[in-house]
Amino acid sequence: MAANQRERTRRRLTTTERREQLLTVGARLFSDRPYDDVWIEQVAEIAGVSRGLLYHYFPTKRDFFAAVVERESERMLRMTAAVPGVPVREQLTAGLDAYLEYVEAHAHGYRAFHRADAAGDQAVRRVYRRALAAQERQILAALAADPEFGAAAGRRADLELAVRGWLAFTTAVCLEWLRGPDLTRGQVRDLCARALLGVLAA
Repeated sequence: MAANQRERTRRRLTTTERREQLLTVGARLFSDRPYDDVWIEQVAEIAGVSRGLLYHYFPTKRDFFAAVVERESERMLRMTAAVPGVPVREQLTAGLDAYLEYVEAHAHGYRAFHRADAAGDQAVRRVYRRALAAQERQILAALAADPEFGAAAGRRADLELAVRGWLAFTTAVCLEWLRGPDLTRGQVRDLCARALLGVLAA
């Protein structure tokens, strides 16, 4: 793209739109490559911006990757937020459907999010682990408020670990599903739902 064309593209995008564009490019690159193999110059080139402009938005590569992880975390939390007053069993199918729709629609971002724990940068790993902890708290809070599972949940010392294990299971299933979807979305949803209900019944 010629320099004057890049300038026109920059003028057309708002600050919010430009930031979103950069994060989308970053999600694609980080989903396919280890953290150390992604170069800021590549992001800038694909986005059609100068390296200086990218650093204006994200001062360091660590800040950039952390922003990618945070964006995907916020999306997932919004997508899977519990509905107050609705039983967990009734929400499970709809919640997993929404989650799997997100996984399909934002496959690059989902993969990038789950690559964060393998990043050598401890600050990035902390962002990832905070995001997982937020998902875990969201599920535990829904269970505690549920008329069917709430009383039992309060008596189970292992529930937090069980939910953490279920999240790891669901992540592994989804990442494998993205590699080659031999199962339909409905089949993956039912597999994950059975796994959580099995954990709760144990």
